[in-house]
Amino acid sequence: MDDGFESADLYYNLGNACFKTDDLASAILYYEKALKLSPNDEDIVFNLNVANSRITDKIEPLPVMFYKRWWIKLSDLFSTDAWAKIQVVTFLLMLFALGGFLILRRVIVRKVSFWLALLFFIATIFSFGITYQKYTAYQKHTEAIVFTPSLTVKISPTENSVDLFVVHEGTKVKILDQLDGWYEVKIASGSSGWIQNESVKKI
Repeated sequence: MDDGFESADLYYNLGNACFKTDDLASAILYYEKALKLSPNDEDIVFNLNVANSRITDKIEPLPVMFYKRWWIKLSDLFSTDAWAKIQVVTFLLMLFALGGFLILRRVIVRKVSFWLALLFFIATIFSFGITYQKYTAYQKHTEAIVFTPSLTVKISPTENSVDLFVVHEGTKVKILDQLDGWYEVKIASGSSGWIQNESVKKI
């Protein structure tokens, strides 16, 4: 928000308020913001799906490779803060196990400590990767919601360029590039083109 305070509950309640006044674009925007902070919240997911079912565009998304689906589901198990805490815990456990390997004398204990240290090292790197990816995605704001009732997507960033297709209020787009007041965007079906940046609000 304007004062720097953000929370999933705050955005969720704002989304509910906008939904009750039939401001679907704003409702979807706030639900999406809430979902970024709390990706496993069933209430947010449900309300977002309800809001999306009420907008004009019903876009069929491209199929996602199985390993990408696996990675997304895994990263969405926890919020960015939770993954950061997991990273700290696994790092401390790695140090503890490494200390056991260096200090203890019994061979069997040293072996167990070594393998535990290696396991926690891998877990630390893994959780760091997810934390960094989620934090970067949140900071970059590469997704947006259309706030114009009917928006024509152009082939190039000029008003007189060729029309490609039309999207409507509430549709989610991915921002690929920007140039002189225009965004190059892609919708879930894979189609892409240019729109004026004043037509959307970033998530």
